[in-house]
Amino acid sequence: MKKLILCAAMALAIAGPATAECYADYKAKRDDPLKLHYGVAQVSDGNCSRGAAKGELAPRLAADGWTLLNVLSTFGPEGLGERKASAGAYFLRY
Repeated sequence: MKKLILCAAMALAIAGPATAECYADYKAKRDDPLKLHYGVAQVSDGNCSRGAAKGELAPRLAADGWTLLNVLSTFGPEGLGERKASAGAYFLRY
């Protein structure tokens, strides 16, 4: 029995943790002159709600002079394809 438990534990350790992917789509602005953009960014799995994603994205965008206006939604990798064209240059940029 000990051998079976040890083998199972080793198999889990080798496989590593499963990682889910989380993304958020958002709107941001930059002033003087006014510029707006829609983008898609990957957020950590622990921040996969709209409110938590906002807290993660705001500093990233601010570092480049953007102000986060709104996180529209959070989603998994299955939603990337339909948003890529709309996000353009801001697809997974931040």
